[in-house]
Amino acid sequence: MESKIRIGIAGYGNLGKGVEYAIAQQPDMELVGIFTRRDPGTVQPVGASVPVHHLNTVEAHVNDVDVMILCGGSRADLPEQGPMLAKLFSTVDSFDTHAKIPEYFEALDESAKPASKTAILSVGWDPGLFSLNRLYGETVLADGVTYTFWGKGLSQGHSDAVRRIEGVKNAVQYTIPSERAIAQVRAGEQPELSTRQKHTRECYVVLDEGADSSTVKETIVTMPDYFADYDTTVSFISEVEMAENHSTMPHGGFVIRSGKTGEGTNQVMEYSLTLDSNPEFTSSVLTAYARAAYKLDKSGQHGAKTVFDIPPGLLSVKTAAELRKELL
Repeated sequence: MESKIRIGIAGYGNLGKGVEYAIAQQPDMELVGIFTRRDPGTVQPVGASVPVHHLNTVEAHVNDVDVMILCGGSRADLPEQGPMLAKLFSTVDSFDTHAKIPEYFEALDESAKPASKTAILSVGWDPGLFSLNRLYGETVLADGVTYTFWGKGLSQGHSDAVRRIEGVKNAVQYTIPSERAIAQVRAGEQPELSTRQKHTRECYVVLDEGADSSTVKETIVTMPDYFADYDTTVSFISEVEMAENHSTMPHGGFVIRSGKTGEGTNQVMEYSLTLDSNPEFTSSVLTAYARAAYKLDKSGQHGAKTVFDIPPGLLSVKTAAELRKELL
């Protein structure tokens, strides 16, 4: 029997735990270690026998891990950890700051290619699966307009960005799509919609003792790449209310391509997700792409890659013949 793909997890928050669950469902993978910046003794994986190491010791494990799945945040963790770890391992991450993907790609490529490693970035559902559906939409319906709506749901990246603001003890952020805008798009009207017209954002924040709420609010609503282009409401709540009302992480969204073919015939393509757990779903996508990273690495295809560069068959545990027979 072929040996299993040995997976490491860098960072063990909600995303890291989701990856552990996902690996358990994959017949060709095994989790060989978790790497954390915390005291390893304080981290309790789902699997009691899973080794936990400090991230500072990661270089000692280069021969133990085939693919490292990076589960840090996009704002502060991945820009530093991604290029560093891509020199040592083939990696997969969920970097989701859309505006900064090109420069992050270059940084990863500069690390991974000379080290003969494969680094797949910005994997998840957006960026990731939604990116693919935007590509399919605009190539199939060349005369058309693509719309992406997110929510209603909790955004991990945006919540993490708010939690890192000085004076914030805890926070969550919800993205709310405009029902009116979605209805217009589905009807084939092809409306011109500004960023503000498509979504609003709602933040629920627990402040540190003594923190100034007006300063925190101003920092949130003016934050570039995250909130500056949206109508954003900020509500300050207690830790009790946070635990009672904001402990789950649902999300979802839609990619809709509205176009015309032939004699002006209306055509609408739609891809949608409804998720009970944003991090667990993202983790499942990361884990599938870890298989692709392993296959690309073994075939000598190194450097930075995105979902646009990955043949879909590489995501599957099935052979090409099985896929042709069962899914084509």
